[in-house]
Amino acid sequence: MDITRLELSDLLKSDGFKCSCGKFHHTDVEDVVIGHGVLKELPNYIRKHGGEKIFLLADQRTHKAAGKKTEDILCEHEIPYALYIYPHEDLEPNELALGQVAMNFDEECNLIISIGSGTLNDIGKMLAKITGRKYMVIATAPSMDGYASNNSSMISAGIKVTIPSKSPILILSDLDVVCQAPVKLLQAGLGDMLAKYISICEWRISHLINSEYYCEQVADLVRSTVKKCLQSAGDLLKRDSKTIKNIMEGLILSGIAMSFAGISRPASGVEHYFSHIWDMRALEFQTNSDFHGIQVGIGTVLALKVYEHIPVLQPNKEKALDYVARFQYDKHKSFLKEFLGSSASNLILLEQKEGKYDKTKHYLRLERILENWNEIIDIINQELPDLSVVQELLQTVGAPIDPAFLGFSPELVKKTFYATKDIRDKYSVSRLLWDIGELERIADKVF
Repeated sequence: MDITRLELSDLLKSDGFKCSCGKFHHTDVEDVVIGHGVLKELPNYIRKHGGEKIFLLADQRTHKAAGKKTEDILCEHEIPYALYIYPHEDLEPNELALGQVAMNFDEECNLIISIGSGTLNDIGKMLAKITGRKYMVIATAPSMDGYASNNSSMISAGIKVTIPSKSPILILSDLDVVCQAPVKLLQAGLGDMLAKYISICEWRISHLINSEYYCEQVADLVRSTVKKCLQSAGDLLKRDSKTIKNIMEGLILSGIAMSFAGISRPASGVEHYFSHIWDMRALEFQTNSDFHGIQVGIGTVLALKVYEHIPVLQPNKEKALDYVARFQYDKHKSFLKEFLGSSASNLILLEQKEGKYDKTKHYLRLERILENWNEIIDIINQELPDLSVVQELLQTVGAPIDPAFLGFSPELVKKTFYATKDIRDKYSVSRLLWDIGELERIADKVF
C-alpha cells in the first residue's frame, strides 16, 4: 500500500501497514480532529476511549487559551476532572517539571489530557507512561512536530534527550484556538517543517554510508506533507486557517512518520542539534535561547549553507586518514567541557558506548563514502532546496534566519557546529565532514 496517498485519518489504521521496507508501520494515535469549534467534541472522544475522571494539565498561558473552555465543556457534560496548572510561566521539560505534576497527580483519574504544545505535550506523554493512563492532547499552537510521536524531548542532567514515552490516542486541534497562537509560535511551526528537508537528506546519506534502516515510503510521506505546508505558507501572518491547518497536519504527520519508522530520523537532523546545543548552553550558562522551531529554522538555514559547499569537494583517502590520525579526542573533550559545561560529561560517556571517533569504524565509513561519493552528491541535489528559497520563505513570515538574532557570534556558531556531531549517534553533515577531514575548513568558510 502506498501510504503517501492516504488521508491523515486513514493512516491511523489500528492494525498498521506492512511495508516493503520490512517494517510494520503503526501509530498508537487513534483519532486526529482538526477544525473550527471542535473542542466541543471532546466529551465524545472521552467517552469513546473510556474516560471516567480526567486529569487536565496546563500552564498559565495554555489554561487561558483553551483550558478554561475545556473545564466549562467538561462541567457541562458532567465529566469529573482534576486540574494541575504549573504556577510558573517559563516551563522546561525537565525532571523538576515531571516530578511536580507526578506529585500532584490524582490517582482516581484514568485519562490524562494536556492542554498545550511542545513542553506540555512532552511532559504529558511522560506522565502517561509512568502512570499507565491513556493520554490525549489539546493543541494550542502549530509550533512543533512532537504531537503524535511516542517519544518526549526532555532535559535530563542538562542534556536534551529523546525518551520513549506514550503517544496520545487523540490529538485535538481547534482552529479557533491555534489560529490565535502567538505569531512566534506560528513561525516556529513553519521552521520545524522546513527542517524535514535536512532530515530526509541525512537519513538517506546515513543509509548509504552506515546501512542505517531507511524507508522510502515514510520519507515520501514527509516530503509530500512539507510540500503541502509550503504551498500556502505565505499567508501565515494573516492567520489564514487553511495555512495553519496545513502546518498543523504536517507537524502531526511528521510525528506519525517517526512512529512508523521507530526513530526520529524522518523529522530531525543536524538543524535540530544546533537548537539542542543552544538549549543546553542556556541551561548551563543562562545564554539566549528561543522557541524550538525558531532555532530549528535558523539551524536549517545554517545546514543549507554548509551543504552548499559539499558538491564541490573531492574527498581524498590519505588526507582523511591523516586528519583522523591527528585528531586528539582528549583535546576535543576539553572543548566540550568548556563549551557545554557539566552536560559535556554525559556526551563523553555516550561516546564511550557509541565509538563515533573509533578509527576502525571511521575507516569503514570512509571506504563507503569514497565508493558512493557521486550518489551522496545526487542525494543532496535531490533533497535540498536552494538556500535562497528557504531564507525568503522564513523572511516572508517574519521569522529570523540569522543566529545573530539570538545574540550568537560567528565563532559561537562555529563551535556549535563542531559539537553537533557529539549530541548522539545520528549521522549528520558535521560527521560526514569530519570523516573526510574537511570539518574545520568548511566551517571557516560558512561561519
